[in-house]
This record gives sequence, structure tokens and C-alpha cells, in this order.
Amino acid sequence: MTGLDMSDTIAPKSDQLDAVDLLGGDRTFTIERVTRNNDEQPFNFHLAEFPRPWRPGLSMRRVLMACWGKDAATYVGRRVTLYCDPDVQFGGMAVGGTRIRALSHIDKPKQVPLLIKRGKSAMFTVQPLPDAPPPRQVKPNVEALIENAQEARNNADLDQVARAAAGLTGNELDAVKAVVTARRAELKEATEPTLPEVTA
Repeated sequence: MTGLDMSDTIAPKSDQLDAVDLLGGDRTFTIERVTRNNDEQPFNFHLAEFPRPWRPGLSMRRVLMACWGKDAATYVGRRVTLYCDPDVQFGGMAVGGTRIRALSHIDKPKQVPLLIKRGKSAMFTVQPLPDAPPPRQVKPNVEALIENAQEARNNADLDQVARAAAGLTGNELDAVKAVVTARRAELKEATEPTLPEVTA
């Protein structure tokens, strides 16, 4: 029997990413864009991998500025790993909160002084986040490309096959090119007008 993921059933009815969304463990997100919100939560960080924006609190905004600079527009495309810290306090009670575990675009661990409570501060450490692995290159299917070329109805279809074959080499590339060239000739012949026979 396969596992049953309950994480969706405990998602809060909220318009933002909350600490409870991270109860299942650390999650890494890519920042798609940053927009203004309100005075209490000044910024919306729209995430590629999550439907609701992340609105970092004052402490985490200080961490972001220390690591990435003050211009939030430059954050687009960068990545952040977030986690739920159960020790975050509000009103003297531990209520949990969203914290930054790691950031891209830093080459070593970064320590940022943060105010924990009135008159007491501590160093908050952010780890460097490795670059995302490049997308795996999928080799084109030679048989499918040849079939598509043979069934092409116009030169635009053949151009598409030729672009898709760019990842091939050697005999496979030559085979696709030969079929594309032959089909171009067939299409050209089919569209040329037939001249009437001249009789004496």
C-alpha cells in the first residue's frame, strides 16, 4: 500500500506561506517576483513552487539584506530554503515561525546578529544553498523524428523536426537530415504547377 500524505489536509486557510506549511521539513523555493504589500508585512515574495507568497518578518528581512543587499528586485531567480522554527516567540509564548535555513548567491555560511528579546541578541547562521542541478538533457528519439518528417505537411513542420534533431550526432543526425531533405523535395514537387503537354 502506498503512503498517504496528510500535509495538504493541515494547510492553513491563509493568503500567505505560514510556518505550519513547513511542518513536514525544510523546503526550497525560487523567488519569481517581489511586490509591495502593507506596512506590517511590507513585501510579498512570490514563489515558483508555492501558490501563496512568503512575507518574511522583520528578522528574516534583516537576514536577507545582510546576505543579498537592500534591493529586493535583485532577488528574483534566487533560491531560499525555509523551515519551521518551533522556538519563535510572540507575546512571550513559543508559537513557531518561518526561518531561513539557506540561501543561494552566498559562497559561505553567513552570520547575522538578530535581536531575540529586548536587550538580548544572538547570531543567526545562514548556510549557502548549492546551485540547482541543470535540467537533464533528453536525447531526441530518432525514430519519432523520422516519422514526423515523413508525415510533415509543410516546411514549418520540417523546420521543427530539424530543430529537435539538433541534439543528435553522427549517423543519427545524418539519417534525420536525409529524410527532411527528401520530404522538402516531395512537398516542393507537389506544389509546383504541372505544365500542359505541347502537341504538334
